[in-house]
Amino acid sequence: MELYKENQLKIYNSLSKSKEDFKPITEGYVGMYVCGPTVYSNAHLGNVRTFMFFDVVYRYLLHLGYKVRYVRNITDAGHLENDAEEGEDKITKKARLEEIEPMEVVQKYTVDFHNVLENYNFLPPSIEPTATGHIVEQIEMIKEIIEKGFAYEVNGSVYFDVHEYNKKENYGILSGRKVEDLIHNTRTLDGQSDKKNPQDFALWKKADDRHIMRWPSPWSDGFPGWHLECSVMSTKYLGESFDIHGGGMDLKFPHHECEIAQSKTCSGVKPVNYWMHTNMLSLNGQRMAKSTGNYILPNQILTGENTILPKAFSASVVRFFNMQANYRSILDFSGDALEASEKGHSKLMEAVAYLDKIDAGDSSSFDVESWKNDCYAAMNDDFNTPILISHLFEAVKLINQIKEGKGCLTETDLDLLKNTINAFVFDVLGLMSEDSQDNTDKIKGVVELLIKLRKEARENKDWALSDQIRDELVELGIQLKDGKEGTTFSIN
Repeated sequence: MELYKENQLKIYNSLSKSKEDFKPITEGYVGMYVCGPTVYSNAHLGNVRTFMFFDVVYRYLLHLGYKVRYVRNITDAGHLENDAEEGEDKITKKARLEEIEPMEVVQKYTVDFHNVLENYNFLPPSIEPTATGHIVEQIEMIKEIIEKGFAYEVNGSVYFDVHEYNKKENYGILSGRKVEDLIHNTRTLDGQSDKKNPQDFALWKKADDRHIMRWPSPWSDGFPGWHLECSVMSTKYLGESFDIHGGGMDLKFPHHECEIAQSKTCSGVKPVNYWMHTNMLSLNGQRMAKSTGNYILPNQILTGENTILPKAFSASVVRFFNMQANYRSILDFSGDALEASEKGHSKLMEAVAYLDKIDAGDSSSFDVESWKNDCYAAMNDDFNTPILISHLFEAVKLINQIKEGKGCLTETDLDLLKNTINAFVFDVLGLMSEDSQDNTDKIKGVVELLIKLRKEARENKDWALSDQIRDELVELGIQLKDGKEGTTFSIN
């Protein structure tokens, strides 16, 4: 029997603002969509917290026996500098500043994003669609919204009519905001907007002369609005209604609110059953911001090449640190907190490693079955990883007692403890043993050395040696990619 039939999972639904029993649309199957990054800069630590939590959600659903289609998009067009839909496209602006093509920006930071997630032991999503790969579908959705009377075209741009939609539906159903309040709190510059109302949002924007990324449409050469891509891609890959939609709390309004309006206009049904949002990440008690220098990149934590933290920390320690806080609470990232997590992580891993050295006894001094049920109860309570970790340390205490000759387990209970703790530590939380991390670091060190030798061979025009290093790495499943900023690699 599948574990999901034995366990009642509850999820805090941002839509109802309460915990609800999780009942997927199709028994045994889960459709989950998480808003991915806009790839115009290095992966942001706060975003990584969100993706890390949903990686655990994905892992736990798989552990329970669900067949999960996990879709996480890449925004590579259409995201302007602010939510008022003014200013330059973020990717185009970065391309202009770096004097490269926009798609070079996309490639560079998509590679960085994947590199970060690989370093932090993320499972890849089932599908990772891009906005530019779905321009045709976005144009078709705009046509449908216009036909249904909820959008209008002005000077080559198309806007969603929030007031018209609000006559029949509730724009603000997710965020709790009211259109009347939005009108009162909106500041506009006279004559600077084509919108009927300031609350209306763009479905298609006509490109001005500075906008490099543009596509032909029935209305103008332009680009889709940022909110549209997620409605299109979630519908295409998960259907008109699906189970879980996730993202950071900052996306609740306007992004997710606009998604609901777009999708419901087209389908007439509630697009998502469970909305989930992660809270913010602060750094040393203050908001993270590049402008103040109070920020750190995810990979800089692993290398120690930063001025914020006292030393380097492993990816598994960072994962462990993140899981010690509830995903709906603000988490403060600091050197002291990481050092405390590192000690806890070491105690956990030492205990798990010692399990293989324990001999079974004739009796048990610990109720393993009850403990296992407590672990599932924690995760079934809206993925409560802090409580799960507290239960894992109950097992650590037991293991240490056995080590000191003060406890024992029967063979059946010992096997149950091993299987359960390994499942939650490695499969669900995605933590890594120190040995496996050391081996990964050694492999990367060897590859980087070979890349350096290959570079020297190329500089000496020793093409035969250069090709030999590349080809033999390919045979080992290691792919090199030469770029303007040097050679990177990926392990297949």
